[in-house]
Amino acid sequence: MTKRFSGWHMTGILVGGFGVVIAVNLLMASFAVGSFGGVVVDNSYVASQKFNDWLAEAERQNHLGWTARMGRDGDGRLIVATQGVPPTARAKVVLRHPLGKTETMEFDLVPNGAGRYVSPERLPEGRWLARLELQNGADTMRIERPLG
Repeated sequence: MTKRFSGWHMTGILVGGFGVVIAVNLLMASFAVGSFGGVVVDNSYVASQKFNDWLAEAERQNHLGWTARMGRDGDGRLIVATQGVPPTARAKVVLRHPLGKTETMEFDLVPNGAGRYVSPERLPEGRWLARLELQNGADTMRIERPLG
């Protein structure tokens, strides 16, 4: 080594090291803020008070014995295949983007025979969270599934 290691060298190493850490933190924070479109619940205290009611409702849904699978068909429409659901049941779906970047879509599904329902229009490309509600009289089943 031809030069001595001085305080200026150590200062440069510390400033450079902390500068890299701060720059990475700022970059990651900007990604986090830019990609999250909202809140999970409006008021977490109120949601916690309703939690047991939600569990009881889920248990009632399980006792119905209804099942549903969601996906896209070849035309890009939402298709729902059900089992155990009465043929007179109505189906409604709410589609929202996982990050809240696009508008929420809501529509009634059209019965397509043999426990199948299809959306009246094609879904836009991308990932969606589909909240399905099947209702027959007082019996209701709600599920939420991701669509890729």
